[in-house]
Amino acid sequence: LGALIGLVGGFLYFDPQVSRLQDELSVLGGDLDEANDAFGDVSGDYADLEEEYNELRDSYNHLVVEKSSLEGDYREIESAYNELLEDYELLVAALPLSPQTSGATIERLYRWSYNFRSYELSLSIPESQYEYYQGLERVHGSDYSVYVTHPYDDEFINTIVRKFNFIALEEHLTEEEKVNLVISFVQSLPYTVDSVTTVFDEYPRYPLETLVDNGGDCEDTSILTASLLRALNYDVILISPPEHMAVGVNIDSYGNYWTYNGEKYFYLETTGEGWEIGDFPEDLGESAFLYPLNPVPMCVSDWTAEWNGRTKLDVSVTVTNLGSAVAEGYSVSVAFDAGDGYIWNEVESSKFDLNIGKSLDFTLTLNVPDNEHTRLIVYVVDSEGYAADTSYSEWFDT
Repeated sequence: LGALIGLVGGFLYFDPQVSRLQDELSVLGGDLDEANDAFGDVSGDYADLEEEYNELRDSYNHLVVEKSSLEGDYREIESAYNELLEDYELLVAALPLSPQTSGATIERLYRWSYNFRSYELSLSIPESQYEYYQGLERVHGSDYSVYVTHPYDDEFINTIVRKFNFIALEEHLTEEEKVNLVISFVQSLPYTVDSVTTVFDEYPRYPLETLVDNGGDCEDTSILTASLLRALNYDVILISPPEHMAVGVNIDSYGNYWTYNGEKYFYLETTGEGWEIGDFPEDLGESAFLYPLNPVPMCVSDWTAEWNGRTKLDVSVTVTNLGSAVAEGYSVSVAFDAGDGYIWNEVESSKFDLNIGKSLDFTLTLNVPDNEHTRLIVYVVDSEGYAADTSYSEWFDT
């Protein structure tokens, strides 16, 4: 009985402690429920964020692919644009460039005599055309046919020859007399020396320049004579005895002549007065160069070179057609001189057409040979593969 009473007393002693633990357990259970609820909320937010992240990642990957595709499209469009721009520049270079005729004119009155009769020729020369020809670069060399065959003064030259045709019809002149009439007009212009009338020792004039300047030397008056006779449909050439220039006309006549391509071209002296077809100054000798009057392109280059790092050279070339015909199928080529007719690292431009008086720019990049004594060569190459113009730099060491 005593033991039983003691056991009951022990339970009574621990009861408050159990009750307290039960209360704490109940609180912890509540906290656990709240934590579970919070975890459930966070898990839902995480699932939403994960879904949003996956959507954003898919959008990002799509944009990366689209960006890559757009970059490819851009490069293609840029390449096509550059090709079109190059084609445009080539097409523009192949378009005619004729001077714009303004209203201002230069008035000239010429008086001369032929076959004991006096004549007058009054001209209103477009000032813009005169300034255009004054602004053209002079073509170097002994062949002045480009000055005769340049097309942009044809219309004005035709207005002059109508006067000669009218005189010939009115006075019933023979073909030979009509040629002599033209010669007498040109011979009446004063002889002037280039070094006196210009700042150049040699300055060949276009026909309009000789008319406005009221004279010139033997090259200038021969160019004018050939232009007038060519407009009158005569077959003419330029004849160049030593240090002189004259004209040859293929006509049924007599006197001194030269044979070219099996045809007789009778000599026409364009300086001094009184010379007629076939008259030839004895002090000129018998030898002469003959130049046909065919329109031809004449492309020349101007260029600069600049180092691109240590192993490359950028060459900027401007090609200008100073001739009287379109340059078709031309190109620019640059290379290093290897000596003995050989070259290194040649680079060639694309083919191009270039109209009269027009220019085109090219930049070509060359690989520089190591440790060589060389120089730069720039060619303008015609459609047949021949160098129409060649220029060189100074020799240098790489």
